[in-house]
Amino acid sequence: MITPILLCGGSGTRLWPLSRASFPKQFAAILGEESLFQASARRFRGMGFADPLVVTGDPFRFIVAEQLEACGIRPQGILIEPEGRNTAPAAAAAALAVMEANPEGLMLIVPSDHAVADPAAFREAVTRGRAAAEAGRIVTFGIRPTRPETGFGWLEEGAEGEEGEGGVRRLARFVEKPDAARAAEMLAGGRHLWNAGVFLARAATFVEAFREHAPAILEGARAALTGARRDLGFLRLDPAAWAAIPEDSIDYAVMEKARNVSVVRFEGQWSDLGSWEAVWQEAGPDAQGNVRHGPVTCMDCENTLLRSESPDIEVVGIGLKNVVAVAMRDAVMVADLSQAQNVRKAVATLKARGAKQATHFPVDHRPWGWFETLILADRFQVKRIHVNPGAALSLQSHVHRSEHWIVVSGTARVTVDGETRLLTENQSIYIPLGAVHRMENPGKVPMVLIEVQTGSYLGEDDIIRYEDIYARS
Repeated sequence: MITPILLCGGSGTRLWPLSRASFPKQFAAILGEESLFQASARRFRGMGFADPLVVTGDPFRFIVAEQLEACGIRPQGILIEPEGRNTAPAAAAAALAVMEANPEGLMLIVPSDHAVADPAAFREAVTRGRAAAEAGRIVTFGIRPTRPETGFGWLEEGAEGEEGEGGVRRLARFVEKPDAARAAEMLAGGRHLWNAGVFLARAATFVEAFREHAPAILEGARAALTGARRDLGFLRLDPAAWAAIPEDSIDYAVMEKARNVSVVRFEGQWSDLGSWEAVWQEAGPDAQGNVRHGPVTCMDCENTLLRSESPDIEVVGIGLKNVVAVAMRDAVMVADLSQAQNVRKAVATLKARGAKQATHFPVDHRPWGWFETLILADRFQVKRIHVNPGAALSLQSHVHRSEHWIVVSGTARVTVDGETRLLTENQSIYIPLGAVHRMENPGKVPMVLIEVQTGSYLGEDDIIRYEDIYARS
């Protein structure tokens, strides 16, 4: 069995405003009804594949668990990185975890934010690389290029005579992101592929590669696993040991130095969705080259992506050419399609200016559900709160604010200073400043309520927790 290792700790900004540090692109539904993370998990299910092992960051642990549960996948483990250290430490920790159970076990390291049009074909490519991996090779997967792309790293296949069973070739070398002329040359030559960043090998092979080429990363990951602690259904890696690990990508730390790397060519459609231009390409433009998502109107436009993420926001494009426009409730981004790679520079500017839109998603996801702020003004705030069936907020109090709750749908079990009562639709309750309180959803359907806060300070850090079923501090 091959254990998929889903890496989903990144906080990419290239698809801002849809992707932000608090809710990055892998968890967003960009090309369909499910998220990129869910699509990645589904891609490697079925015969020959074990349940996945996930490596993610602390802010995303409950999002990971909830999204996997929604698509019927039970992970064999979720490792929590105390902080982002790039992909090499995450891969090393995963390899050690798999090796502890079975040194000969095969593992497939997979980014969780890629789009593959034909999952079955990609699984077949992985199967073709299995024999080489079992023989001690590290197998990577190269995408047949369709254009002289400068935003990807490339792979150079070995000579014809080195082709092995199942179309597996030895890898000649990794190629850094090229300039336009070099990319065109490699495209024309036919022996270069896009680097998908997917790797298959035995756990012991990965560990040995780290021991030879990145021993400090391996030993740091080992120490972080040794000092890890269980937290609900998660395994928290030791923070002190993790912080001491050198930060590096798996490509730079290991793969570009290893001498036992092979490559399998994948002929299907693939994208890392690294820019809005890539989303436009993968979404399937119409005859005029336009892509629409959400409530949008497109008039006399060409090669344009119009996207509204809110049912209440109409986006209208008139006479546009080569433009991307993405509208959310709290931010709008408009750019020339060819400049879409520069979105991250705009995010850096917003962050330097202190704009909350740079990092914070308008919907705040929590282990019990989510909330969004509808109105925020001086001394009052209005929120919509969605609580999942069977979920409960922590038992808490506030120092600076009081709250008024109005149930919109479902049933709420509310505890205030030891007294518990049930509230149904259109019923309300007042939570005085300093009162110890809790909100629960005892029903089988989501519970939605409106919360009105008043007080001198309305920040999310004005919470004193006494009990919490999700073990948050």
